[in-house]
Amino acid sequence: MNPADNFNMSIENKTMISEEVLKKVRQIEIQTRKLVNEVFSGEYHSAFKGRGMEFAEVREYRYGDDIRQIDWNVTARSHDKVYMKVMEEERELTVYFLIDNSASGLFGSLKQAKSHIAAEICAVLAFSALNNGDKIGLLRFTDRTEAYLSPRKGKGYGLRLIREILFGENEGRGTDIGSAMRFLSRVARKRSVVFVVSDFYQLDFEMEMKALSSKHDVILIHTVDPFDREMPDLGLLNVEDAESGERALVDTGIASLRADYAEAYRQRLESLHRLSRRNKVDLVDIHTDESYITPLTRFFKRREQLMR
Repeated sequence: MNPADNFNMSIENKTMISEEVLKKVRQIEIQTRKLVNEVFSGEYHSAFKGRGMEFAEVREYRYGDDIRQIDWNVTARSHDKVYMKVMEEERELTVYFLIDNSASGLFGSLKQAKSHIAAEICAVLAFSALNNGDKIGLLRFTDRTEAYLSPRKGKGYGLRLIREILFGENEGRGTDIGSAMRFLSRVARKRSVVFVVSDFYQLDFEMEMKALSSKHDVILIHTVDPFDREMPDLGLLNVEDAESGERALVDTGIASLRADYAEAYRQRLESLHRLSRRNKVDLVDIHTDESYITPLTRFFKRREQLMR
């Protein structure tokens, strides 16, 4: 075969892959657009009100105005009128997504893997942020930093983030959440909103999370597959640890084994919730066999109440 033919076949294959990737990204955009426009944009704006208030202008005093907002310098120069400082919200935020792309996220006992659900959730949050004029950035990690996209605006950039989450290539298979948090602490200079999306099989990142949450608003998004919660009775089953590659033959028909498995999940979940409460970090549990709309809406409502 002519080497040029090999080159042309390679180009064609890449084109096909690119078309498939684009199609998948567009599907997620279409699936999430209605949610963003009809549900989450307003919820997002209410939950994340910006970094604070900044001076906008002065105007004359009106009955009922808060006298603490009187601009005494301008008032002194006017002699016979009182002027008020008008403050407005400093709206623009920077929103980061720390996405766990370790091999365990590729698992899914239902139609979709945890990584796909994570991509949908990020799409909803990213496009909600963009609709509100915020910047979005991405840190994709395994047991190392796989990709970092600095914060920017624009729908096209949102699609690029989703493409990177779904189809970015990884060198690692394991999980190191602490390392990812240390990386973001170094590059994120101003206060930001940080969504950490993971199945949280690894929980030894408290020190790094404490440091990160002291400067940023950190939210943990916990993705859970039904198989994470309990082991079904499927008889003898060959299983493999996605991250370590270790294999074992397991008799899932043993009731005590299934009970121990369910208890291990319960203890890990309790540890994760204690970790978030101890460090005053929000935690949202997303189960892949249920709609993520309800837990996200509940989270936004809770944040809105706290912001009042």
